[in-house]
Amino acid sequence: MTATTPDPRHQQHDEGFPSQHQDQPGLTSQTHPTPDHGEQTYRGHGRLAGRRALITGGDSGIGRAVAIAFAREGADVAIVHMPSEQEDADTTLEYIRDAGREGLSLAGDLRDERFAESAVRRTRETFDGLDLLVLNAGYQHDIDGFDSLQTEDMRRVFDTNLVGMLVTARAAYPHLEPGAGIIVTASIQAYNPSPGLIDYAMTKAAQVAFVKALAEEAGERGIRVNAVAPGPIWTPLIPGTGWDAAKLEHFGTDTPLGRAGQPAELAGAYVYLASEESSYTSGSVLAVTGGKPL
Repeated sequence: MTATTPDPRHQQHDEGFPSQHQDQPGLTSQTHPTPDHGEQTYRGHGRLAGRRALITGGDSGIGRAVAIAFAREGADVAIVHMPSEQEDADTTLEYIRDAGREGLSLAGDLRDERFAESAVRRTRETFDGLDLLVLNAGYQHDIDGFDSLQTEDMRRVFDTNLVGMLVTARAAYPHLEPGAGIIVTASIQAYNPSPGLIDYAMTKAAQVAFVKALAEEAGERGIRVNAVAPGPIWTPLIPGTGWDAAKLEHFGTDTPLGRAGQPAELAGAYVYLASEESSYTSGSVLAVTGGKPL
C-alpha cells in the first residue's frame, strides 16, 4: 500500500487570518490561530546530540520551533527573550526539558550590549561551552509611506536586527571551536523588499552581507555561518506589525503554495544547517518561502 504524501498547499492553515493586533513583542496566547511550532509533530533523530545552543528570540515563533527541534535532536538550549515574554519562554523551556535536555531562560534586551554579552557568557558557563548560535531575534513595523517613517521606530529596527545580532555574535565568536555553527534568521525581504517594511528589509539585506563576510573568515577556523530566509510565516510578530484586517486576511496567499508558512515548517532547515549533514555548507542562504524566489 502506497503512503499518501500530504499536499503542501493544505498541509497547514490555508485560510486567511482574522483581524487582530498586538504590541511587540507579541505573545503566542494572543495570536489566533495558534502558530504550529512542531510541538506534536517534530521527531528527533539524535543529529545534534551533545550540542549546546543559544537561540535569540527563542520564546515563540520561529525561535520556539527551532528550540523544540534542537532539543529533540539532542541539544541543550538557551533562549534569549524580552522580559515581557516570560510566559512564552517558560512554555518553550518545558518542551526543551520534556525532551530530556537542559534549558536556560535569559530575559533581557539585546539592544543592551552588556546584556547580550552576559547572555553568551551565562550560556557558556551553564552548558560548559557553546556550539550553535542562532541569531533570530527581530523587530518590524509597517509604515504607510516613506515620509511617515519615524526615527525612533527605525532605530529600534536597526538596533534589534543589526546591533543586537552583531554584539551577540561578537561575544560568542572568540570561544567557538571547530565544528561550531552560526545561523541567522534573514528574510525574503532582503531580496524582495516591501515599501512598508523598508527599514526592516534593509537590516535583512545587511544580515545576508554579514553571513557571507563572516563565513569567509570563520571558515579558516572550521566554523560555518549560514542563514535561513523565511517567507511569510505566522508568528506573534505578524499581528504586532501593524497591518490592517485586509493584509492579515491575505497574509501569505501570494506565494506559489497559496498560504503562509508555520514555524514548524522552518525547523528542519535550521537542524540541517546545524548538523553534520551540512558540513560543506557555509555562506549560504536557505530559502523557506512557499515557493517565492529570492
